[in-house]
Formats: sequence, structure tokens, C-alpha cells
Amino acid sequence: MVPLILVLLLVLILAGAGFAVKILWWVALAVLVLWLIGFVARPQSSSGRWYRW
Repeated sequence: MVPLILVLLLVLILAGAGFAVKILWWVALAVLVLWLIGFVARPQSSSGRWYRW
């Protein structure tokens, strides 16, 4: 009974990790798109940077 519970727990952990990694890929893609939009649509100021840091 204990090995069955351990296998099920391992499957749940791996499924959860896979879901988290997929969410992180979507977040990284959204940040990349926002960065590219900001890079292309930056204001024509003296510094040329659209971010503050």
C-alpha cells in the first residue's frame, strides 16, 4: 500500500511541476512581448530608454 501511495504522490508532484513550468513559460512569453513593444514604441527622448533603471 505504501509504494502505491508514493507512486501516486510522485505523479501528483510531477503533474503539478509540469503545470507550473507551463505557466512560467506563458509568463515569460508575455514579458518578452511587453519588452519588445516597449523597445519598439519607445519615446524619442534624449536618453532613448523607455525604462527607468
